Amino acid sequence: MSQGPLVLPPDYGDWLASLKQRIQSARSRAVLAAHSEQIRLYHSIGCDILERQRQQGWGAKVINRLSTDLREAFPEMKGLSVSNLKYMRRFAEECPNLQIGQQAADQFPWFHVVTLLTKVADPTVREWYAVQALDEGWSRSTLEKQIKNHLHDRQGAALTNFEQRLAQPQADLAVQVLKDPYHFDFLGLGDEAQERDIEGALVRHITHFLLELGAGFAFVGRQVRLEVAGDEFFIDLLFYHTRLKCYVVVELKATAFKPEHAGQLNFYLSAVDAQMKAEDDRPTIGLLLCKTKNQLVAEYALSGMEKPMGVAEYELVRALPEPLDRSLPSIEEIEAELSRELEGEI
Repeated sequence: MSQGPLVLPPDYGDWLASLKQRIQSARSRAVLAAHSEQIRLYHSIGCDILERQRQQGWGAKVINRLSTDLREAFPEMKGLSVSNLKYMRRFAEECPNLQIGQQAADQFPWFHVVTLLTKVADPTVREWYAVQALDEGWSRSTLEKQIKNHLHDRQGAALTNFEQRLAQPQADLAVQVLKDPYHFDFLGLGDEAQERDIEGALVRHITHFLLELGAGFAFVGRQVRLEVAGDEFFIDLLFYHTRLKCYVVVELKATAFKPEHAGQLNFYLSAVDAQMKAEDDRPTIGLLLCKTKNQLVAEYALSGMEKPMGVAEYELVRALPEPLDRSLPSIEEIEAELSRELEGEI
């Protein structure tokens, strides 16, 4: 006797979606728990190595032997190489309380911890990057990029009139959203590039551009048309910031900052507020990206503008900084040695 087509209960789809969500949440918690256990294990091994070296004068040969013995005992376990054992020792030495500043180290995957320890020497700056990595959900590669690009020196450094033109706490949050200078070396353009060349390249490399802008920026469009009393105007780049709850107008200038640039941007901000801003949106803010700026000239110009805006420089070509620490192998070298990342393995 043949069976008819399967008739699913009416709530089956919702139930299936709920099950998928619960399974995914459980898997995510399991991964986080595995990371936490791994970090705690590595810290305890590092503490043991550190204590025995201090008390018994262990040398490098003992760590070499320890690595061999541990890998023989646990052949299926990754992360017991000589290089990684040295990282464990350094971890225990620099984070004796299992914390990176005020941040619990077991919130991070192992290679995030290694990156913070080896790429950032100043404990205060290290904690700053740890907080940002947690808040923004940075991958390890993003963390490395932000450290390499000295984000901590640039974040919140743009010249703005936000404190005079925006209410608190919006003003403080908006200040922290902008940086100076912006790094556009990923575009592959020389310093002679014109505004349209830069603008087009930024749109073609929008993922890198959004990463450089920072969390919260959503791309709306390029050369966005405005019509005012029959005249057409075009905004270079328009974004919406999901945390600030406002539009952000970005104007590019392949020259030094000039006072008239601020006047032009002020006009665009007025037009966007009048034509595009929703009732529940906050005031539109502007960002002038210039090749260079005279700080005092920019300060005078911004002080006379009605609308909230900032001025920052951009760099198309930068010299690469020297690595901070070459006493230990790079993370990439360890990855090659282990064949695959240690994340999620204990």
